Amino acid sequence: MSINNLTSELVHLPDAPAIPGLTFRPFRGESDYPAMAAIFNDSQAADPFEEVFTPEHIANQYTHLVNCDPYRDVLCAEVNGELVGYKQVFWRVDSEGNWLYRHVGYLLPQWQRRGIGRAMLRHSERRLREIAAGHQATSPRFFHSQAADTQPGAEALLRSEGYTPVRYKYAMVQETLDEIPDLPLPEGLDVRPAQPEHYRAIWGAMLEAFCDHWGYVPPTDEDYAGWLTEPEFDPSLWRVAWDGDQVAGAVMGLISEAEIAARNLKRGWVDDVWVRRPWRKRGLAHALLAQSLQLFKERGMTQAGLEVDTENSTGALRVYESVGFRAARRASIYRKPLD
Repeated sequence: MSINNLTSELVHLPDAPAIPGLTFRPFRGESDYPAMAAIFNDSQAADPFEEVFTPEHIANQYTHLVNCDPYRDVLCAEVNGELVGYKQVFWRVDSEGNWLYRHVGYLLPQWQRRGIGRAMLRHSERRLREIAAGHQATSPRFFHSQAADTQPGAEALLRSEGYTPVRYKYAMVQETLDEIPDLPLPEGLDVRPAQPEHYRAIWGAMLEAFCDHWGYVPPTDEDYAGWLTEPEFDPSLWRVAWDGDQVAGAVMGLISEAEIAARNLKRGWVDDVWVRRPWRKRGLAHALLAQSLQLFKERGMTQAGLEVDTENSTGALRVYESVGFRAARRASIYRKPLD
């Protein structure tokens, strides 16, 4: 079946609620991006720690999808021809061999808790079972999603459909950048500006640093290409430590102009903090984090935010607390056995 034919037909959901004008259809391509960005932002408006998306963010994501055919794996909900929500499925295999069949979805607040989300979740599971049927998996397989404590309806839905929280993440905030500690780098290391010829080495070092973390999913070349073209990709906000010609660790920050415009909040984001194993337990993460906060302050930011796995094996939570970050929101990762 051609994409044109596929996108022209409506999708029947047997669990759909009886709402006048409610229909479901496949993704139609880039013409959907503006409405998708608006739905994402409106559905997350109650959570000040969620990203703010523009159509450019959606375009970059959908240009570099991995294990997802958007014309088959994205479902759109409309009421009287207006897009009100969408749901995406995809799959990955983590470093422990778990097959993770993921689904994410967003629905405008006025249409939440009316049965639409449940119908779309069940449709996603059916689609993921179709995908899983083509895999020769001998290790555990799970449906996988997440919801924050700012989304009680989403959490209640997942629990009622048999999902169990298996891991937690904190969104943490540093509410002022007035008292940033001055912490020296470990002896023998120095920080250098990240140049384009360094990007692949920095990427490889980052993957090595994260490979022993819970739930790690080995990225692909498509993930790398998407990373380079993210709207907020700004290596001038990175602090990368080198030991000779070896990357030892980094703190990689970002500033979202879309978030600043939408929320009138000058918050810099500590996007990734990592140190390769030979350089751990020497205070490097502390020192780079302090430098990153100072850089945010120089760029006019008044606070900083980050996310952390609450059970991170390298002690990241303690590091962030030691420089003044506090937990402000908890998100739960939910799973349900597929078999």
